Amino acid sequence: MICSSVLAEKPSMAVATCKMLKPPPKPSPFCSRPILCTQNKNPNTVNEPSKPRLTIATPILVIPSQVSVRRSKKKRGGEARRDSSQVGGQHMLGLCGFGYWVQGFRCFPWLALNFHMAYNLKLPPSTLQLVQNSGNLPMVVKPLYGILSDAIYVGGSHRLPYISAGVLLQILSWGPLALIPLAREALPNLMACVLLSNIGASISEVAMDALVAEYGQKHNLRGLQSYAFMASAAGGILGNLLGGYILLRTPPKTMFFIFSSLLSLQFAMSLMTKEASLGVSQPSVNTLKKKSILLSIRNQFSDLLRAVREESISGPLTWIVLSIATVPILSGSIFCFQTQCLHLDPTVIGMSRVIGQLLLLFTSILFDRFWKNVSMRRLIGVVQVLYAGSLLLDLVLVRQINLKLGIPNDVFSLCFSGLAETIAQFKLLPFSVLFANLCPRGCEGSLTSFLASALCLSSIVSGFLGVGLASLIRITSGDYSSMPVGILIQFLVALLPLAWIHLLPTSLDTVEKDRKRGLSKRRRRNRRVGRVVFGSVISYRRERDSETLR
Repeated sequence: MICSSVLAEKPSMAVATCKMLKPPPKPSPFCSRPILCTQNKNPNTVNEPSKPRLTIATPILVIPSQVSVRRSKKKRGGEARRDSSQVGGQHMLGLCGFGYWVQGFRCFPWLALNFHMAYNLKLPPSTLQLVQNSGNLPMVVKPLYGILSDAIYVGGSHRLPYISAGVLLQILSWGPLALIPLAREALPNLMACVLLSNIGASISEVAMDALVAEYGQKHNLRGLQSYAFMASAAGGILGNLLGGYILLRTPPKTMFFIFSSLLSLQFAMSLMTKEASLGVSQPSVNTLKKKSILLSIRNQFSDLLRAVREESISGPLTWIVLSIATVPILSGSIFCFQTQCLHLDPTVIGMSRVIGQLLLLFTSILFDRFWKNVSMRRLIGVVQVLYAGSLLLDLVLVRQINLKLGIPNDVFSLCFSGLAETIAQFKLLPFSVLFANLCPRGCEGSLTSFLASALCLSSIVSGFLGVGLASLIRITSGDYSSMPVGILIQFLVALLPLAWIHLLPTSLDTVEKDRKRGLSKRRRRNRRVGRVVFGSVISYRRERDSETLR
């Protein structure tokens, strides 16, 4: 026996050894095969330095059923998180999908508004285009809406309240145009309603863009902006399809009222949805504490400037802004030429835009499936060349070359008049995906709104350049003989952005890797953030990882 052998060799340790050797406990009835593990205890030793120490391990029983219970709890927790993310995705799809669809459907009342200004108010082409571009001025201050959305929480939410406020402003603008004759008959009142409508549209667009970017970053989903383009294109298809048909049978005020009803439905959806159910990150308790509003706005503005100064963002932003702003747009002159000289029906113009929106929807699907991994520099270069070539299609219509080829004006306008606008809209999609993937956390609304504001400002500059060009070459409502000269100038200027296409990245993956590498270098460089004195030794306190995420 063990006790007898120990007693024979070392009598002084016999008692301690026999006390420690106890029979193992009986296994639980729930455990069929107990697992034997060993754990060292503090040894009982004799205080004799010359004698060796003896350590005896005591057995510990681990029941597998308890381990399986813990694993099943973890599995159920993961399934619950997955189910909540799926529910959040459904709510996000319903809210933002319908919101983008309504924004695409805005062409429905705008088609009626353009005809109302051209036929009822009898505005000349230059004034019509001036009203169209001046109405987009509220879009320029989109960064302010984005900064407010990122910095200021309303009732614990910082996206949905702004969506609701934006939709409400649109209701208050299109509703009076539908119900109050004075609002649509006097040009100053009409201009005020247009400005109010675009303020509301810009606020809701900024909040939805930030929601989509935030959801994609949290769930590691790239290219969600292509689905936003699809929803907007679907709304544009239906809006232009119904707009030309209804405009022939009803006055413009009916179309204003229909769009106001859709906005009321969107407003009700935004009020019934809670931001916690959208599957996006919720603010912490420290975030919801009362802080100085001016301090929050100042901090958010500094974060925006820091993000815009990054080379991976500033280069593509400069290219897309210059590629739009340098091309003078003659959209108002082309519209008046089609309606006053060629006498095209509203259905033809509406159907041409339907075909353009269908093409935009098809190209958005192709981009999401195949072109998302193509070199961005090569893709944008091809798109820019196609855009410049599509501008020459207006020259074919103005010079009536299509009639020499046996193609009637309505058929040619139906197929090709909206092609340039469609290509210009598709050119924005790769940049939207790029900036949504590169925007820092907590800056989603600010950066996406800054991009939208820069694009809107560039389009306004392009429209004003078009007005100046039309006045310079003397395009009037009764004389369109100098229109071919303006179209040729458009074509040549549209090729200029190819000269600085080197500002664009080769691919999105390369930009993300370079940005992460730059962030890691910056964090290592800024690792030591303060001096702490311990006696006579001065050391640097290293920054915690949790502090870098703030």
